[in-house]
Amino acid sequence: MTYALRVVDMPTSERPRERLLEQGARSLSNAELLAILLGTGQGAGKLSAVGLGHHILKTLSANERDPLDVLRGVSVAELTAIEGIGPAKATTILAAIELGKRVLYTQPQDKIVIDDPAIAAAYLSNDLMWQPQERFAVLLLDVKHQIIGRQIISIGTATETLAHPRDIFREAIRQGATRLIVAHNHPSGNVEPSDEDIALTRQLLSGAEILGIPVLDHLILGNGNHASMRQLTTLWNEAH
Repeated sequence: MTYALRVVDMPTSERPRERLLEQGARSLSNAELLAILLGTGQGAGKLSAVGLGHHILKTLSANERDPLDVLRGVSVAELTAIEGIGPAKATTILAAIELGKRVLYTQPQDKIVIDDPAIAAAYLSNDLMWQPQERFAVLLLDVKHQIIGRQIISIGTATETLAHPRDIFREAIRQGATRLIVAHNHPSGNVEPSDEDIALTRQLLSGAEILGIPVLDHLILGNGNHASMRQLTTLWNEAH
């Protein structure tokens, strides 16, 4: 089938915009969603907007990676290197990606009760989720498990970060927290706890018992996912 270069020149039944309005955004393929952003096609072979969307996804998955994973951190240079994508199209795509991240990981209001790891992960995601370097953060809570503050404790390299229990508990004491949740990110996207994560958590649980400031959880975030070490390990049972 030959597609028109412009979305507006496509048959109504095939236009991504019209299909979105009638059937909802979930009914569209990734390439069709990109086509709405692109508006027009071109590139090698004078592709349609949808065809150009397919071409972008195929190019980004050339190294057998999920193209959506690549899109999360794609740069202007990477997009404009694709034939048919100039600065205007590239910035439109990047703006849409950033807006999606902000909508998905909008922080809940302060004083919300943190009673689920997913809520804590959402609150910390802007600081941790998409960072190219490992960051270690602490979420400070009052006796009712309401948020009173958060703090980045340390920033490491792309593969490791360093956090010392004294720095974590110092911040908790300084802000008058009576409970805390610690968290860090894995830029690789693999949220499985490492041996170092487990060792640090053991240290924190020991310090928490001495200071009387319970550590409720240790979260690991990365590329849209999160894991609760309290749920995945027996460390909290060992501490009692």
